[in-house]
Amino acid sequence: AASGLVGGYGVARWTRKRPLGGVALAAAGSLAAYEWNRQAGPRAAAGLSLAYVAAFAGSHPLAKKVGAWPAVFAAAGGVAAASWAVTRRASAPQPPSACDTV
Repeated sequence: AASGLVGGYGVARWTRKRPLGGVALAAAGSLAAYEWNRQAGPRAAAGLSLAYVAAFAGSHPLAKKVGAWPAVFAAAGGVAAASWAVTRRASAPQPPSACDTV
């Protein structure tokens, strides 16, 4: 997810074609959503996908205050942290329940 935000901006900036950056952003977001769904389920994937889109949108006004690259890296870091936290919790071993000790 973080590489999609950074890569999408990088592609748009270096090619001077914003739609091409959008394609990279969408492709990486789709792949991330697939992995989130696989690792943590559909609810987590939906929430993290929403966070991905919100980070992309939020990086634009932030860029006016701190600059483009710092805003992109901040947005990418936020999504990476959220992704790590959600998928880590989902993959952590669960303690046995009372039903498991029969």
